[in-house]
Amino acid sequence: MRPVTKQIGATLAARRKQLELSQTVVARRLGLSQNRLSELESRPETLTTEQLLALLNVLGLEMVISERPSKSSSKVEW
Repeated sequence: MRPVTKQIGATLAARRKQLELSQTVVARRLGLSQNRLSELESRPETLTTEQLLALLNVLGLEMVISERPSKSSSKVEW
């Protein structure tokens, strides 16, 4: 798993815990099983864009996409 992917999973789990929400509660709000939410937090590379956006919404987070500064590396992380 790439570092960025690990960071996404850790951020989602940390935010859920900060809000004092169990995986069961969040999963129910998303229409998922608790097991599936656990998998998404531990293996965020399995998230679809739709699932990620829904999860961000439930957790009160937003994703920002912006242009990189011109001095930034053009290497793409996949």
